[in-house]
Amino acid sequence: MNEVKKHTGFGYVVKSLVSGLGLTWRHFKNARNRRTPEYVSDENYFKQPDGMATLKYPYEAIPVPDNGRYRLHNEIDDCIVCDLCAKICPVNCITIESVKATEDIGMTSDGTKKRLYAPVFDIDMAKCCYCGLCTTVCPTDCLTMTPVYDFAEVNIKNMVYHFTDLTPEQAEEKKQLLAKQQEEMAAAKAAALAARKQQG
Repeated sequence: MNEVKKHTGFGYVVKSLVSGLGLTWRHFKNARNRRTPEYVSDENYFKQPDGMATLKYPYEAIPVPDNGRYRLHNEIDDCIVCDLCAKICPVNCITIESVKATEDIGMTSDGTKKRLYAPVFDIDMAKCCYCGLCTTVCPTDCLTMTPVYDFAEVNIKNMVYHFTDLTPEQAEEKKQLLAKQQEEMAAAKAAALAARKQQG
């Protein structure tokens, strides 16, 4: 009975109240100090026990790890439009259309010859599951995951990123040139077969 009174008396209540308010006041004073945005692996990360834990985002942000998986980016100048990334994607968030080039269109930065145009190279980040498989199969390392992690949109259609370097008019022109070349090749092949039959 005495033990119950000891923890329910007026003096105990006042003592508990003062102790709690003291702790709150101490943290309130320490909150005037600013914590610097250190990454968790930094040696100073756990040496900042006091201060405001919340950063002034987006003006301040904790550095992201180098191996983080965030928004995808395709360096179209290095892309050979091999379609491997689209084939391995488990959620089908990559859409690619290719057109065979009728002329020499150069090489990638690693010396791979480019043979295809990409009228469409879209990545729907609203579907992406950030598995990173597409970046591992890319033969020219043109598809990478960037440190950009804050790209929220009001309209979900804006989550589709377009990486083609061709306008719709240019893409249509390339398709027409390819169709014309294929017709000429088919006509030349037919003429060669006809000439061979006449000789035979």
